[in-house]
Amino acid sequence: MSSQKNLSALTAGGLLVSLGIVYGDIGTSPLYTLKAIFNSVVNGGQSVDVNLVLGALSCIIWTLTLQTTVKYVVVTLKADNKGEGGIFSLYSLVRKNAKWLVLPAIIGGCALLADGIITPSITVTSAVEGLQLKFPTVSVIPIVLAIITALFIIQQFGTDLVGKLFGPVMFLWFSTLGLLGLLFVIQDLSILRALNPYYAYELLVENPMALLILGGVFLCTTGAEALYSDMGHCGRKNIRVSWVFVKTMLILNYLGQGVWVLQHGNYNTTLNPFFEIVPSEYLLFMVALATCAAVIASQAMITGSFTLISEAVRLNLWPKVRINYPSNQKGQIYVPSINWILWAGCIGIVLIFRSSGAMEGAYGLAINLTFLATTILIAAYMKRKKVPVYVIGIFLVIYILLELTFLIGNMAKFFHGGWVTVMIGSALFTVMWSWYVARKIKNRFVKYVEIEDYFEIISELSSDVSVPKYSSQLVYLTSANFKTEIESKIIYSIIQKEPKRADVYWLVHVDVVDEPFTRDYKVEFLIPGKLIRIDFKLGFRVEQRVNLLYRKVIEELVKNGEVDITSQYTSLNKHKIAGDFRFVLLEKHLSKFSKLSFYERSIMDYYFILKRLSLSEERSFGLDSSYVDVEKVPLIFVTPDDIELNRLPV
Repeated sequence: MSSQKNLSALTAGGLLVSLGIVYGDIGTSPLYTLKAIFNSVVNGGQSVDVNLVLGALSCIIWTLTLQTTVKYVVVTLKADNKGEGGIFSLYSLVRKNAKWLVLPAIIGGCALLADGIITPSITVTSAVEGLQLKFPTVSVIPIVLAIITALFIIQQFGTDLVGKLFGPVMFLWFSTLGLLGLLFVIQDLSILRALNPYYAYELLVENPMALLILGGVFLCTTGAEALYSDMGHCGRKNIRVSWVFVKTMLILNYLGQGVWVLQHGNYNTTLNPFFEIVPSEYLLFMVALATCAAVIASQAMITGSFTLISEAVRLNLWPKVRINYPSNQKGQIYVPSINWILWAGCIGIVLIFRSSGAMEGAYGLAINLTFLATTILIAAYMKRKKVPVYVIGIFLVIYILLELTFLIGNMAKFFHGGWVTVMIGSALFTVMWSWYVARKIKNRFVKYVEIEDYFEIISELSSDVSVPKYSSQLVYLTSANFKTEIESKIIYSIIQKEPKRADVYWLVHVDVVDEPFTRDYKVEFLIPGKLIRIDFKLGFRVEQRVNLLYRKVIEELVKNGEVDITSQYTSLNKHKIAGDFRFVLLEKHLSKFSKLSFYERSIMDYYFILKRLSLSEERSFGLDSSYVDVEKVPLIFVTPDDIELNRLPV
């Protein structure tokens, strides 16, 4: 309910928060977009003339209109999942439509993570490079490395306090962008011709370097995905209204840069039009403001990466990792492993490329793949909402063609840095895909039995004093979706491996549902007082602290008089002491006798490597290790029927 209310609330505070959270990435694009376009043209042997400037500006304006305004602000923001947005929120809405939709979801998620490495690198470097206009001999790289390192260090403490400053700083940033641009636009109003899409069409049709130019144009819309990802924090209406202001300021700044370029005949690739339109006496202030904006843009990408990974873990698309909650602010999480992976990636990018101009080739390609993935998932969402087929067809044709064209333009930069994006994205893809496929393979070999067939023996085992008591309350985590079933491995653990007598046996099942913040449970008394099953239905953004959730349910059941957890040991029972609890986790391993194809065997080998590097089962479920027993069981049982022997005569 609160999420829905948040979606419909339009407030001044909400608008300010939107500026601080949503627009960091797209808002810092003027730092490098036109520089990237004109540098690529000049380096390709062309001169920068009026037609090129008007065509490039027209491409930027209409890319912001079609890609950001129409696709994201108008269409995609409608696909809210109980108030939440983002590619995995969207995937969770449509994953039942078709199994193959996991592929664009994984590709989009990996591309966003790759973007989380490149965004801090290029934005901070672009901002700090402005210092060289005042101090030509200053060394940029050490300053950039220090800022990026400090940014990643503070993540563990939470960004609640500095986060409150983001909105006012970004309001100042966008206002300054618009004012600087306007001061140049009024010097040459003919630049407003760039609003006409004909100039974009003319450039794309007649200029032989059109694809290379498009690769630079695409940089203006990087960060559009954040408009959707951060919907839960800001609300749909706040994003839509604030975007009108942001887009106006961005376009004014781009037009102002265009006027400056036209005023200076021979374009100099060592200059950045963004800083050239700043009056010299305000240059240091603008460098400082640009650096703040770059840090805010980086912070948004880092926070978005943390949220993305936490969702991927709960959707079984990423190994289990430690997730911390450094403050009480909604959505404020910290994932140590991802934080330092991103940091190492950023440092590597800065040291490899050493200038924002060199990084431009690596930028854009990753987010382009995310846009394509989102287009496919949005089309699936439209189908789920019974939107007319012809409307879905028009949407797909327009945006698949547009984004494929941009992709081809970005691929032209492959050997100029794009390979880094592909390498990072591919490495992340192998992790997500292997984790997903391995789970499918494991599920194929899970054998379920009818639990009712074992009611009698479980009841008798619980009362059999000849068997040493294993625990008063014995808890197993089960993946069985139905109360009538149980994994054969759990029955094997209770009855055969080491007969485990307990006063009460508990089966706990966690089901991750498609809604973000659901916290529901139900209790089934399979054998009254002996065998009880608890089913949790948790949203994909809810932390799976099974230990605490289970104990909360037990408290409710005891309070209602539905269960008695008093110890059955005579001495303890007399004093009404609660019995002990013990969790048993079954950890699967791959037997060397397993019959798997080479592909599946490779996937499983990689999966078990990732599993060793990831968080243990007991820690990922929030269990106290002193109350947990881990039993190793083979993924595939090999029976004597699988072996042929030939007996020799004596």
